[in-house]
Amino acid sequence: MTSLKELKKHLRTEALDRRDALAVAWRIEAALGMAQHADEIDIEPGGIVSGFWPIRSEVDVRPIMFALRDQGARLALPAILDRETIVFRELVRGAPLVQMGFGTAGPGEEAEVLDPALMLMPLAAFDARGHRIGYGAGHYDRAISRLHDKGMRPRLVGIAFDCQEVPAVPNEEHDVRLDAILTESGLRRFEAG
Repeated sequence: MTSLKELKKHLRTEALDRRDALAVAWRIEAALGMAQHADEIDIEPGGIVSGFWPIRSEVDVRPIMFALRDQGARLALPAILDRETIVFRELVRGAPLVQMGFGTAGPGEEAEVLDPALMLMPLAAFDARGHRIGYGAGHYDRAISRLHDKGMRPRLVGIAFDCQEVPAVPNEEHDVRLDAILTESGLRRFEAG
C-alpha cells in the first residue's frame, strides 16, 4: 500500500517534470499573460500581498505582483528565518534583496515584517478542488497556521501552470485549501467547503 506521503511525492515529481519541460520563452509569455488577470484578484488599497521570488521553472510572479502594486497593494516576500519558519517582509522599490536559501531572494532584516491579507503561493501541484501540494518543507502551511492563530484568514491564491494540475491531491482534515488558482488559462475560484 502506498502511503499518503509517497503518493504526494509521486504527484509532485510528475507535475514538476511537466513544468520543467515547458520552454523558457513560453513560460515568460505565460507569466506576462497571467498579469493581465491581476485586476480579477480583489485587494483593498494598502492591502498586503505576499508573493515569492521565482526559482527553477516556477511562474515568474513578479509581473502579477507589480500589477497588484499598481492597484495600491503593499508587497511582501517570504524570508526564511530557519528550517521551520518564514515571515513576510515588505518589498520596497529600490531596497536591496538578500539570498534566502533555496535559490530565492527577499528583503533583508531591516524590512518591515507584514501579515499578508492575500498570499500568492508557489506550488508543485494542485487539483480542481483547490488542494495543493507544496515542495514538502511545510513553510507555507506553518505560516498560514500562525496567521490563523492571530485570527487572520488570508486569501490563498495558487500560482501555477495548467500542466501542474493533477486529478486529485490526497488531502487530510487539517489541509487548508486555496481560494483560487491563477494559471495561463486565467483565474479560477474554488467553492468554499
